[in-house]
Amino acid sequence: MTIVIPGMVTISLLSLFYCSMLPETGRKARMQAFERQYIAHRGFHDNRGECPENSLPAFERAIQMGYGIELDVQLTKDGVPVVFHDWDLKRAAGVDRKIRDCTFEELQSYRLFGSSQTIPAFETVLELADGRTPLIIELKAEIVHRELCEKCAALLDRYPGEYCIESFSPLALGWFKRHRPNVLRGQLATNHRGEGLKTPVIVREMLTYCMLNGFCRPDFIAYNCQFSNTLPVEMLRYFYECKMAAWTIKNQGELNRHRKQFDVFIFDSFEPDQFVNFNKKHPKR
Repeated sequence: MTIVIPGMVTISLLSLFYCSMLPETGRKARMQAFERQYIAHRGFHDNRGECPENSLPAFERAIQMGYGIELDVQLTKDGVPVVFHDWDLKRAAGVDRKIRDCTFEELQSYRLFGSSQTIPAFETVLELADGRTPLIIELKAEIVHRELCEKCAALLDRYPGEYCIESFSPLALGWFKRHRPNVLRGQLATNHRGEGLKTPVIVREMLTYCMLNGFCRPDFIAYNCQFSNTLPVEMLRYFYECKMAAWTIKNQGELNRHRKQFDVFIFDSFEPDQFVNFNKKHPKR
């Protein structure tokens, strides 16, 4: 049996799909602050020494070396925004406890990767940065988002420098769209099937293709660079003309390969060659 879909239905479905992926493209000029220099993933860190990831020394080192900074923020049990990536302390401190189950004071008893460094408060990191370099702030909001967004926004309202926020959570981006519309926001994304993530099929496709862009209207998409040649990235870059950030570049070869697909480069585990304005190599947009 052949099923015929009327023309108007087809057009409506295509329009719905187009709008679902539609990012914000009217503020591209403001993204230049993050395109002018490489962005050090969790600071310019070395987990074998005294500059572990997401620590004050790693952030200061990144600033001194002329890099921007990417960092992660989540809440403690007593509601303090702290800069830390993992949901628990297993990898960084060898302790089987979750960040959300610890008070900020309790966290200060744990050392990062065997160093003398502890988990810093977000407020302290902002005081250290003090507008000296652009910040990309990932909100770890997959579980809850409102309190984290409110507290981070209150701190960022007083921050003197360039920054943007990003998150895997469209709800967090939607909160900023509504309550801090002037703040640049980015949707973090990856290819869920390619990574082998156990995501329900419908949710997997929606997140892989960034189909909630129409809700949160991100200014850029931060996509897993391992999937730079997949259909979602090609569509976002060339069809929607969206600003794209690459996470996470692990060596110079990867950096060179991904120059044409991305505008912003978040790197880790190596020192990149001298910065080149890659935008001259991009197709005109």
